[in-house]
Amino acid sequence: MSVGSQSVVENAIRVRTDAGSGALVGYLPAGFPDLATSIEAAVALVENGVDVLELGLPYSDPVMDGPVIQHATEIALRGGFRLKHGIEAVAAITARVDAPVLVMTYWNPVIQFGVERFADELLAAGGAGLITPDLVPDEAKDWLAASDRTGLDRVFLAAPSSSEARLAQAVEKSRGFVYAVSTMGITGARQDVDSAARSLVARLRDAGATSTCVGIGISTGDQVREVLSYADGAIVGSALVKALADGGVDAVARTAAALSAGTRP
Repeated sequence: MSVGSQSVVENAIRVRTDAGSGALVGYLPAGFPDLATSIEAAVALVENGVDVLELGLPYSDPVMDGPVIQHATEIALRGGFRLKHGIEAVAAITARVDAPVLVMTYWNPVIQFGVERFADELLAAGGAGLITPDLVPDEAKDWLAASDRTGLDRVFLAAPSSSEARLAQAVEKSRGFVYAVSTMGITGARQDVDSAARSLVARLRDAGATSTCVGIGISTGDQVREVLSYADGAIVGSALVKALADGGVDAVARTAAALSAGTRP
């Protein structure tokens, strides 16, 4: 894995792990419920303890997202969201907070926009890099080249079902962290999911990963602390999106503060 001063994301995570804890990564979709509110909500996350922002770009076929996030992205798209608005949101957020901002996006919109152009505009907006859930490293030639040229981070996903060769590839090509996900159901199965995540993190470390963050349906500070007992970062998405949907920016700020309690040693 490429590390060091090149990766602002890995450095942000290392600051927290060196302090004896780990990082909180918070996800929100750009443009939900509207662009201005999504920017305010993202800023509120950082002001309430989120270490790395994951800003989702709404997409018409979000096959890997759960129902809460799918509903939010549908609202954003109905409101006229376009990819350029995601770049605008990154610029607005990075002008106000220091936390690194990773964009989570399906790959087709980037191809449509132009890979090199997207990399240049994301860099100019102050973005840290991309999380690409549907792009695997051996199909990422254009993105690997663009991210090498710009220095942007690139986060690939790993799952319990991934082969050892696939895990090694994700570790080798990722910069920032490797995103460990669970392919198992979340509801009513947290203990099993957590066990699968622990095993996956161990396999990634065996493959050479120096920074691994886990997203497995985390919704409380205690669950953040539990994940940080074996991983470098805990990723929270649906709980924050639901808070924003139900109670606006104030609610998402309170939720972030409660989750960040789990990052304290």
